[in-house]
Amino acid sequence: MKVLGVLLALLEVSSAMSTHKRHKNHHIRQKRDVCSGNSADDRQTWCNYDVSTNYYEVVPETGVTREYYFDIQEVTVAPDGYSRTAIAVNESIPGPTIQADWGDHVVVHVTNSLASAKNGSSIHFHGIRQNYTNPNDGVVSITQCPTAPGTMTTYKWRVTQYGSSWYHSHIGLQAWEGVFGGILINGPATENYDVDKGMLFLNDWSHRTVDELYESAQTDGPPTLDNGLINGTNVYGADNSTSQTGYRFNTSVSAGTSYRFRLVNAAIDTMFKFMIDNHTLTVIAMDFVPIKPFNTTVLSIAMGQRYDVIVNADQSDGGDSFWIRAIPQEACSDNDSVDNIKGIMYYGDSISTPTTSKYSYTDSCDDMDMSDLVPYLQQSASLPYYNSSEPVTLGENSENLFRWKMNGTSMQVYWDNPTLLQIWNNDTSFAQESGVIELPRANEWSYVVIETALSVPHPIHLHGHDFFILAQGTGTYSSSDIATLTNPPRRDVAMLSGSGYLVVGFKTDNPGAWLMHCHIGWHTEEGFAIQFLERYEEARELIDYSSLHSTCKAWDKYVNTSGVEEEDDGI
Repeated sequence: MKVLGVLLALLEVSSAMSTHKRHKNHHIRQKRDVCSGNSADDRQTWCNYDVSTNYYEVVPETGVTREYYFDIQEVTVAPDGYSRTAIAVNESIPGPTIQADWGDHVVVHVTNSLASAKNGSSIHFHGIRQNYTNPNDGVVSITQCPTAPGTMTTYKWRVTQYGSSWYHSHIGLQAWEGVFGGILINGPATENYDVDKGMLFLNDWSHRTVDELYESAQTDGPPTLDNGLINGTNVYGADNSTSQTGYRFNTSVSAGTSYRFRLVNAAIDTMFKFMIDNHTLTVIAMDFVPIKPFNTTVLSIAMGQRYDVIVNADQSDGGDSFWIRAIPQEACSDNDSVDNIKGIMYYGDSISTPTTSKYSYTDSCDDMDMSDLVPYLQQSASLPYYNSSEPVTLGENSENLFRWKMNGTSMQVYWDNPTLLQIWNNDTSFAQESGVIELPRANEWSYVVIETALSVPHPIHLHGHDFFILAQGTGTYSSSDIATLTNPPRRDVAMLSGSGYLVVGFKTDNPGAWLMHCHIGWHTEEGFAIQFLERYEEARELIDYSSLHSTCKAWDKYVNTSGVEEEDDGI
């Protein structure tokens, strides 16, 4: 059985997929020949396209279908040498990487093999726009009922973007029990590089399950996590201590070669500063948006965000080792291993314990500066027809448990009655606690102003869209804070500063029910979410009722036969 600590090789693209005992993870159905992509000295091109191609309107016709088989199972893992139960995809954490080319079709069959009660599941493909495929978004209570134990759900979507992301369960806190893995979409890039190193996951980690920790999170606030992991592994305990357990992620490089790393912050509640000692990071993409390259030595990466970076191996002729660091930001993260979430990048064949020093940085929970995050493909926003103000507050429910609110509402949704099922049944009497905001008009602009007087920052994620970051900062928002509508940063996760504001805009060009939520796991579970019901009639036409109904029917049967109590949250 593979466990977290075994996955050092996951960083290499060629070995990024683990093998399932009963199924092939992945096979390709190819209808016709496709182009060879690009080369190390011409990454800006891809087949007959390049980084200037408007990928919102143009998608290559590859004729290729990539098919994956995922099995969600309970496992025992020891990623830092400390053994505990977890939940994994195909017995590994992170799970196998979905790899495809820009323009491919992807089919993912997900079997729920969990045995414990209350363990429905799903898979959400984070950042995938699901353009006109909203029912495949994988969000329990919004686009589907839970996949019941012993049953399978199949997801189908088109690869209309390229870059790096991840998939994860979207029910309760299951994503942070281990149900996640990478998404690697080949396409053009804004900078040349020699070797693609594949996914590099940054996680926080606890020796108790997150379900156990959630009980105290609702009464005492976010718990302190024990440790953190880089691509599924780390040590626990002080260096040079006989009691230290586990081992560190490591990767070899060759002098004079450039490497692409695809960073994902998959933490439940930790903002990281990422760095590789003595090396400069050239940032070429954020989330699924290619950007004009910029250089930095310290990269801020929030929960749910992704950055693609290029590292030139220019610091040694061989034999030297350098720390790879993921440093929790104490301004918004509680972790007992602040200085010891590290991996090793080494030159040549000989690995040693690095003696290098970290770059200086300011502990903060702010995004990278907006002036650095310039999309390569220029797009502009327009004035909105819909403008929503969503103040963020914290309160308690009738049981004195913490609940987050947007615009005075803490989301409560029902696993057995997802939004799409309500739409199919033409039940438009959405309860206030469902957080539904209807956007009926096509191809118009919607602005969302999110503000908080509390000192806690939040990573805000929107499904189904890249949003435009129109304003972001501390203090009280004023419309004058929107400096420009011309090519502002675009992504799908951005930080709402503590005691500050975030203003995002998106075009109603994708019918469906789309969740917007805080990507801190505790906060989502505590109701920090709303949903946009975009173009109701067209969204209804996209529903495959047979698939939706069969999943819900299987869940209802499981609930009735197992005695499980139906939940009213857990998106």
